[in-house]
Amino acid sequence: MFRTRFTDTFGVELPVVGGCMMHLSGPEFVAAIANAGALGLLASAMYPSQDAFRQAVRRTRELTDRPFGVNLSLHPAIRPIDNDLYATVILEEGVPVVETSGHRPPPELFARLKAGGVKVMHKCVSVRHALNAQAAGADAVTLFGSEGGGHIGELGLTTLVLVPRAADLLDVPVLAAGGIVDGRGLLAALALGAEGVVIGTRLLLTTECPIHPNLKQALLAAAETDTVPILTTLNNAMRVWRNEAAQRVLELEQRRAELWEILEVVGGKTTRRFYESGDVNGGVVACSQAIGAIGDIRPVAEVIGDMVRQAAAILRALSGGSSDRQGAQPAT
Repeated sequence: MFRTRFTDTFGVELPVVGGCMMHLSGPEFVAAIANAGALGLLASAMYPSQDAFRQAVRRTRELTDRPFGVNLSLHPAIRPIDNDLYATVILEEGVPVVETSGHRPPPELFARLKAGGVKVMHKCVSVRHALNAQAAGADAVTLFGSEGGGHIGELGLTTLVLVPRAADLLDVPVLAAGGIVDGRGLLAALALGAEGVVIGTRLLLTTECPIHPNLKQALLAAAETDTVPILTTLNNAMRVWRNEAAQRVLELEQRRAELWEILEVVGGKTTRRFYESGDVNGGVVACSQAIGAIGDIRPVAEVIGDMVRQAAAILRALSGGSSDRQGAQPAT
């Protein structure tokens, strides 16, 4: 169902990628996504050493016999990241897919991975960046619209604008990301020329997502107006759920606070505690504007399976193959 160049090239059943989320995309969560037929991505930056990362890769493989990948972060980081060390583990452990995100992917990193048989993809916020990633050797690129949750860049370009433009200009498969939470979004992305989608916010509200139940319930009650970009003054814009912590960051930015003051609210240790505690204002969480379209918390396999089935039902209805418009109903 919905076989594309992306599914063929990357060896996955469905044209769906579970977006990598720092502090959350560990072995259990990634394996749940892979077992649902999508591509799960392990967050390498969660692991402070080669050995810890290697153990995470092996644990993921114990939990799934499906393909999964690893995200290598090229974003600025307080703790310097040597992605060559992670790449060594990826090659030695036979991980089939790598996604890079952040700055322009180094061609030498891509060349090393591809020489070892790894398929590589890069997440971009502009078509120009996507073309650069293709030139560096990417086998696929993700176009990430500003309505998405996480690092949205400074250009303010939406998924609806980015995807068809990229599909027209690139030779490699294009994936759509930003604001996609159900089968309607999946089918719309395919109609725009994408050959797959990347979903993140929808997976926050799943049984397997390792965030506190209090936070899940708070996000479940959120509307499409309940997100806000922060860190824009640092040229590192990030869309998050609007809670007291996010508001505090905006206030700090407005008065040009020192970086250390901002990091006390958005830093990694704070974020980990926030995800684990029941304090819904204890930190910030990346969140798409589409959060308002999510109506329940269900297992990953149900969420992804229903997304694909809903898209197929809508396609049949639009093609005149069925009068049943149930697939076009809001996600529940």
